[in-house]
Amino acid sequence: MKSRWISVCLPVWLCCCWFSGSANAEESQAGSASRPNVLLILSDDQAWTDYGFMGHPTIRTPHLDRLAGSAALFRRGYTPTPLCRPSLMSILTGRYAHEHGVVGNDPRPDKSLSDQDYAALREQLISRVDRVPTLPRLLSSAGYACLQTGKWWEGSWKRGGFTAGMTRGFPEQGGRHGDDGLKIGRQGVTPILEFMDRSVAGKQPFFIWYAPMLPHTPHNPPARLLQKYEQPGVAPELAKYHAMCEWFDETCGELLTALDARGLTENTLVVYVTDNGWIQATSQMRLGPGWTHGFAPRSKQSVYEGGVRTPVMFRWPGRIPAADRPELATTLDVLPTVLAAAGVAAPEGLPGLNLLPALTSGGKLERDWVSGEGYSHDIADLSDPESSLVTRWCIEGEWKLILTWEPPQDRYAFVHSLNERRPQLYRVTEDPAEQVNLASQHPELVSRLRERLQREWTVVRRPIE
Repeated sequence: MKSRWISVCLPVWLCCCWFSGSANAEESQAGSASRPNVLLILSDDQAWTDYGFMGHPTIRTPHLDRLAGSAALFRRGYTPTPLCRPSLMSILTGRYAHEHGVVGNDPRPDKSLSDQDYAALREQLISRVDRVPTLPRLLSSAGYACLQTGKWWEGSWKRGGFTAGMTRGFPEQGGRHGDDGLKIGRQGVTPILEFMDRSVAGKQPFFIWYAPMLPHTPHNPPARLLQKYEQPGVAPELAKYHAMCEWFDETCGELLTALDARGLTENTLVVYVTDNGWIQATSQMRLGPGWTHGFAPRSKQSVYEGGVRTPVMFRWPGRIPAADRPELATTLDVLPTVLAAAGVAAPEGLPGLNLLPALTSGGKLERDWVSGEGYSHDIADLSDPESSLVTRWCIEGEWKLILTWEPPQDRYAFVHSLNERRPQLYRVTEDPAEQVNLASQHPELVSRLRERLQREWTVVRRPIE
């Protein structure tokens, strides 16, 4: 699928969405007294297992445990693309990476290009956010004050539709995935608390994008936390990562406590997801020469559970009952669900679901299917998402299918070379580590799931058989 969808259909879709949003802005503002504030918490490079409430035997996350106990918790939540920038853009837009066009972290480096030409490619990639309705843009048009903090790849915060922010970004300051914004969490959360207070004083509902670079590298936790995890037989790298998870939890606790202290908890929708998974690589793993990344195989950038799975939480006291939800969820659900809570019309044709009716009623969510895709770290062709495609995956109930394409050559291609090249089918409810490939035992199921997956996005190149 080439650039025709983006160049022809996207402008029409965008105009329709903007007209719809404008038509509903006045109506939404009229009900501002009952509209919730929204705090979106985005963990950065954290495994789905690495929380107390998910059963980790070592990592302490008391504040997120508290949040999970008072929220609708989807333990089987997923991000459609297990890489920072595409994942965040999907949360921001409610669209798959092949729809919004940001399929990797950077344009592929090319020694034949001048610095100026490569900067032009980066700007071309960033410009995608200017053309797609985003969550903060839709909320701000309905009267919300919207703050960006933390991880932010798409230039200045203004380009995403926020009304305030910390990241000046490329090209203004040359930032790649944030500049001042990356200080949040590691250097406290004061800018967020001040924003809360300004919004309350102005009687304006707020939306906060809290995406700290935590527990993301560099893994440099405070000594008081690190000493808890430094134990005989525990690799130093692993102890540091575990301490980083607790450090991140502490910052979440600061924000939740701030809501309580300001009397904002009852009318604030708190949403929690992570961008992608992480399994800490250690010297004990013997991953071989050339492995220079901090993450182990089958985690970040892979579509195995270690890369795409994340707990997803929605807390809104008095409106959303606390519940351990057994259904599947995806980070694509965040945008339509938040917009529904705010009384703002969502764009047409979103792949995610508005979960609010099921969450507020406690009724069952009618879904047995989620899916996604994995790409090369560097984008081979900005006009052709498929040129960087490596894997596609889907889950139907207890079954997960992974299909593999030949990876384009880039500096991270070795990550994908570790994957099996044939179709992979796992019963993930019984085998979450995806150790037993059952594809050869269930060829008809593989064929049916492949056909269902292909209907979502018809690709030109065929997966490896």
